[in-house]
Amino acid sequence: MSQPFRTTIDDGIAEMMLDKPPVNAFDTAGWFAIAAELDALGANDDVRVILIAANGRGFCAGVDIKELAADSTRIVDVNKGNYETFRAIHRNPKPVVIALHGFVLGGGIGMAGAADVLVASDCARFGVPEIDRGAMGGGAHLQRMFPVQKVRYMYFTGEFIDAQEAYRLGAVEKVVPKDELLPTAREIAAKIASKSPAMVKLAKEALTGIEDGNLEDKYRWEQGFTLEAYTVGDSQESRDAFIEKRDAKF
Repeated sequence: MSQPFRTTIDDGIAEMMLDKPPVNAFDTAGWFAIAAELDALGANDDVRVILIAANGRGFCAGVDIKELAADSTRIVDVNKGNYETFRAIHRNPKPVVIALHGFVLGGGIGMAGAADVLVASDCARFGVPEIDRGAMGGGAHLQRMFPVQKVRYMYFTGEFIDAQEAYRLGAVEKVVPKDELLPTAREIAAKIASKSPAMVKLAKEALTGIEDGNLEDKYRWEQGFTLEAYTVGDSQESRDAFIEKRDAKF
């Protein structure tokens, strides 16, 4: 089975390019493969910084809803795959820079919210449409990017915010035109890669340790509510309506 990404290593920068057309929505196996690759890159002495970007119309549309619509019991494995991917970014011993474009949804929010530095194209949009997909999760990572009330508004309404608003709220380091996104992210990654690897590793561990609360524990708490949501009829109706491209009936 082909991997939903491509990875190259050059001058201390490991570049992971997500590549699962058309929207970079990953199934269970895809999420576990991404997590395993990130863990391997973190353990690789040739890697000083990790850069994640994506091909296609957007960075990441999250989980493969079709997989879950066909078999709702897959949610346990999908949840675990999401958890491992976000953990592999947040707890990675190497700094992780992410270049975002187009839609950044669901699992894309989890990846972005777990990262160290974010760069966005001016076409990027951020959202957690879980409430319209019959699930929960992603609030902990969204709250690492945006203030509490903004997170709740986005979570309850399913509405998106654009790159400029994300920049105004402090989540994004730079907003640039799409054709400048990857060069800008590479420039930041190179700047980090030029520093002492030992000092950078200590810095990341120290900064992660002083964060408010434990991101992974918070996310596992949320995932319990996703599992509970899947026992409610409205959850299946939400997924069916999404797949059938119709309004849900509650």
